[in-house]
Amino acid sequence: MKIYSKKWIMLLFASIGLTACLFDDYPVDEDGLLITDRAECYVSDFELIGVDFVTVLVERAVIDTVLCTIHADIKWGTDLKNLYPQFSLVTDAKLEPKITGITDFSDLEHPRQYTVISGNRKVRKTYTVYIAVQEGVSP
Repeated sequence: MKIYSKKWIMLLFASIGLTACLFDDYPVDEDGLLITDRAECYVSDFELIGVDFVTVLVERAVIDTVLCTIHADIKWGTDLKNLYPQFSLVTDAKLEPKITGITDFSDLEHPRQYTVISGNRKVRKTYTVYIAVQEGVSP
């Protein structure tokens, strides 16, 4: 019976060792996200959502991946202090600062900036988000 127990213990230690080796091949960053070999670093889509969970964009945002700019036209009357930005990034990239909820875009003179960080965490590109409010309709 003791031999049987020793075999199970040895099998357990072997499996733990193998598992540890597997995880060493896939490092994670401070956010618990997988670090990969991908160097691509860009925004593929951008959306602004209002407090009613509906888009406030007049049309799709214009993203320039060379100049690292995003131009978004929003509907007249939108509450600029209560918007939720949504970014679609290239695979394995992450965004700084993290979006944790409602964001204030009311200071149109000072556009917000977000940095996209590549999957290998070596490439960083800062995108500037320019907001323009659609002109109101005259009565």
